[in-house]
Amino acid sequence: MVNVHPPVKSLKRIALDLLFPRWCIGCGKEGDYICAACREQLPAIRPPVCPRCGRPLADGPVCPGCADMDDEIDGIRAPFLFDGVIRQAVHELKYRNLRALAPLLAAFLHAYLREFPLKGDVLVPVPLHPRRLRERGYNQSARLARELGRLGGRPVREDALVRTGFAPPQVRSSGEAERRRNVAGAFACPSPQAVIDKRVILIDDVTTSGATLNAGAGVLKAAGAASVWGLVLALEE
Repeated sequence: MVNVHPPVKSLKRIALDLLFPRWCIGCGKEGDYICAACREQLPAIRPPVCPRCGRPLADGPVCPGCADMDDEIDGIRAPFLFDGVIRQAVHELKYRNLRALAPLLAAFLHAYLREFPLKGDVLVPVPLHPRRLRERGYNQSARLARELGRLGGRPVREDALVRTGFAPPQVRSSGEAERRRNVAGAFACPSPQAVIDKRVILIDDVTTSGATLNAGAGVLKAAGAASVWGLVLALEE
């Protein structure tokens, strides 16, 4: 007999959409959190990009800011610049409790990886300090990693990296040197078996200087990771 009843998850989605209709965070149109018209205007990053930080490259093999850097992370990639609707989306997910945005934003990451693959055996989200996690109630990077893992069939290891040092948000730091000082010694790897000989993709929502991703990559490589790439939704200029 053919099952004519929709799946339970579909029924739940229909009920939620009826009770809490989705509105585009960009233009306010009802239907989805980012409508088709606003998606066309997203600040996408296209090649050529700096092989280290992933920012659009105007000239030369690497951008001037990366020329003298000797980082632990193998490179950083992102589908978007931190501007416009993407900036709004990150703020809604991160600060306004709109957790339902995570699947859509992870789908953007998944589409990016299909076009520009990164070698990765496991996804590791950038962790929040326990104090910050209690304040916010959830880790937005972990939510992105879980959804991306589901879409791409990669395992997610949230136990591979923990934050041991509490620091002010990086966006409040005045410069790259200060950002790097803020995260020096801020991470630990309590489960090295999760990353030994693995190619890790470190997931975060936004990066400015890459200091947080670089600090996390150093810890993961010291624990035995074969490589560590950073994948974020957006790069802040």
